[in-house]
Amino acid sequence: MADAKVTRLRPVRPCPICGKPSTQAFHPFCSARCADIDLNRWLTGAYAIPEEADEESGKQDEGGED
Repeated sequence: MADAKVTRLRPVRPCPICGKPSTQAFHPFCSARCADIDLNRWLTGAYAIPEEADEESGKQDEGGED
């Protein structure tokens, strides 16, 4: 069965960092370098979702119930 076709579970897509085709070993990235770049962006907060200020919810939180 060594010559049986293997079905890929993940489609080949471009690397989100550099755009080269991704590899199975580093999916969805093309290399360990791009995976490390992405990890660094997460750890430094570059991918943080900005918080929207909601004045009404702040007022509700301040009022305490006894």
